Amino acid sequence: MGTFIAIVLAAVLTNNFITNKSYGICPFLGVSKKTSSALGMGVAVTVVMALATLVTYPIYTCVMEPLGFGFLEIIFFIFIIASLVQMLEMIIRKLSPSLYNAMGVYLPLITTNCAVLGVTELVIGDMEAIIGTATMNIGWAVLYALFAGIGFTLVMVIMSGLREKLNYYKTPKALTGFPTAMVTACFICMAFMVFSI
Repeated sequence: MGTFIAIVLAAVLTNNFITNKSYGICPFLGVSKKTSSALGMGVAVTVVMALATLVTYPIYTCVMEPLGFGFLEIIFFIFIIASLVQMLEMIIRKLSPSLYNAMGVYLPLITTNCAVLGVTELVIGDMEAIIGTATMNIGWAVLYALFAGIGFTLVMVIMSGLREKLNYYKTPKALTGFPTAMVTACFICMAFMVFSI
C-alpha cells in the first residue's frame, strides 16, 4: 500500500511532468486556452502514456534488454508511441470531431511530446529516486504512467481555468497573450513546489 501511495503522490504532485520536470510544455501553453480542449488533450496524453508504458515496458524488459538491444530503446519507443497516437487520432476524429478540431496540430504532436517519451524512459530507468523503492514491474509502471497523465491533465486544466478567468480582466498591452500565460505558468509551478519540500 505504501508503494501505491508513493507512486500516486510522486506522479501527480511531487514529480509532476509539467511543474517539476518541464516536460510537455508545448501543449501546456498551446492547448490551455480553453478548459474543454485542455481536458481533452490531458485525457489523450494520459491514455497514450498508459498504453505506451503498457506496450514498451514488456518489450524492453523481455525482448530488448535480454537480446542486448537496450541502446535502441528511444527509437523503438518513438515508433510505438507514434503508432498509438495515430490510432487515438482516428478514434477522436470519429467520436468527437469538435475535440479533434480544437486540438488541431497538437494531437499529432503527442508523438513527440517529451512527457510521453519521458514516462516510458523513466519507468525502465531509476524509479528508486522517484518512489523510494527499486521494485518496478509492469503493474507499477503502468500505474505510474496513468497517474503521471492525471497529474499532466490536472495542471492543464488548472492553467486553462486561470487563462479563461484572465480573459475577463484588462491587461496591459505588453502582457496580453503569451506573457500572461508565462506568468500564470510560473505561479502554478511555484504552487506545486510546496509538494516537493
